[in-house]
Amino acid sequence: MSRLRTVLGACLALLAATPLAAQTPANRVLRVVPSADVTVLDPMYGTAWISLIATAMVYESLFTWDSNLQPKPMMAESWEVSPDGLTWTFRLRPNLRFHDGSAVTVNDVIVSMRRFMSLDPVGARVGALTESLREVDARTLEFRLRKPFGSMLFALAAAPARFPAVMRAKDIEGAGNAQISNSIGSGPFRFVPGERVVGHRTVWERNADYIPRTEAPDGLAGARIVKVDRVEWHVIDDAATAAAALQAGEVDMLERPILDQVDLLSRQKDIRIIKLTPIMAQNMLRPNATIPPFNNPKMREALAYVIDQSDEMAAGWGDPKYWKTCNSFFICGSAFGTEVGAEGYKQDFAKARQIAAEAGYKGEKLTFVSTHSIATLGQMAEVAFDALKKAGFNVEMVWTDWGTVGQLLRKKDGWNLFLTGAPGALMSHPLTNIATEMTCEGRNFVGWACDNATEALRDAFLEADDAARPAALDRYHRRLAEMHPYRVLGQYDSLTAIRTNVAGLLPSPVLVYWNVEKK
Repeated sequence: MSRLRTVLGACLALLAATPLAAQTPANRVLRVVPSADVTVLDPMYGTAWISLIATAMVYESLFTWDSNLQPKPMMAESWEVSPDGLTWTFRLRPNLRFHDGSAVTVNDVIVSMRRFMSLDPVGARVGALTESLREVDARTLEFRLRKPFGSMLFALAAAPARFPAVMRAKDIEGAGNAQISNSIGSGPFRFVPGERVVGHRTVWERNADYIPRTEAPDGLAGARIVKVDRVEWHVIDDAATAAAALQAGEVDMLERPILDQVDLLSRQKDIRIIKLTPIMAQNMLRPNATIPPFNNPKMREALAYVIDQSDEMAAGWGDPKYWKTCNSFFICGSAFGTEVGAEGYKQDFAKARQIAAEAGYKGEKLTFVSTHSIATLGQMAEVAFDALKKAGFNVEMVWTDWGTVGQLLRKKDGWNLFLTGAPGALMSHPLTNIATEMTCEGRNFVGWACDNATEALRDAFLEADDAARPAALDRYHRRLAEMHPYRVLGQYDSLTAIRTNVAGLLPSPVLVYWNVEKK
């Protein structure tokens, strides 16, 4: 407990020194231990899920996801599509304002959409289909497409790590494609830059001028009604220290408790463990497809026979009630959770060696980059490393902190494998699954698997009507199982721990802080 008081006490003492914090009643401040420090506050720049949670507080988009990942209007008041499916017209809600008091204009939306189309894979798909984007009047904009796109609203609502947030045009025009740091949006919370301490604390305050929608809240959709004055993120890297802070009532929520502690925390009378979405998250072993040997799809296929999913998930997530094995790239139990083409993938070292030999592997060293900073990933990486060695692969582990892992992965050489996880909301749909995207411009997810034939099948799925989609999905998933952009390791429940005096957390694909109150 002494370590807890040292770590958390310093953060809270520093925060209490600010005038606003000193004046705010404790039951109007929500204190959260996030899964990681947020380093990117530009909603179209970061790729980490923690950036999405942070920026969803500040920014809004034309459409957004409800709790079932269905697109619903947010900044759009109304919309219509022409009978030929080529012209989409959107009318903005009245009285939309940025945090500096300036009105949200159609030009802000258009400039934001163009940035989205230049920076984000989902946006790039919309951009490739867009013939023109223009202002109709002071509250109306129009997309003119080259051909019908049945996934248009889903794309405009999509909330992967980058999302089509509406930003001030002057910020975008001044920065080009560079990262924007001022975090001025039009959403229900305002970022407080003066209280930001990198690696320790991030603070948001309620936007008193925000006008919510009138529909009932549902995931990211509907009314975003803020019931606390402040949300404070306190970064506590040590899991035991974070859990102790929750038990002591010094914080109100652990965004992602480690599963080793979930059962312990759930037995505390003042703590609840909740699951905010039924869509399980996914772990993956991702190869670097730009350099030998994993530039050969056959070599990537060998990974399917190296890994035992049960061993991996048990190492990372413990009790089987929190995880399951699954060979679907799109999450078993979700709308597109097929395993077709990948049903036979299971650990078979002899077959893995045979396939690797057919791919031309002759024992070259493989560099596997990982971290113990995130305990789950480190534990799973150790199991994967052991399996690779037993299968006859010449593997070297490089252990470092998670931030350095991210830096190493940006390079297209110097590494061959890494292990990570991603939320089910992101991975469950062919449009937003960042790791199945196989475009060949080098702008897709690190590892950069490339195959134009696979992308053509994804396009066919996205453009198909409801009747044709099952067959299109079947063809697409079979091709993915052949090209193997990554080895699915299994899937797990994303759990959150809260104190019992916290109420109102919404079932949502992304953790949100509106509707939450402390009693």
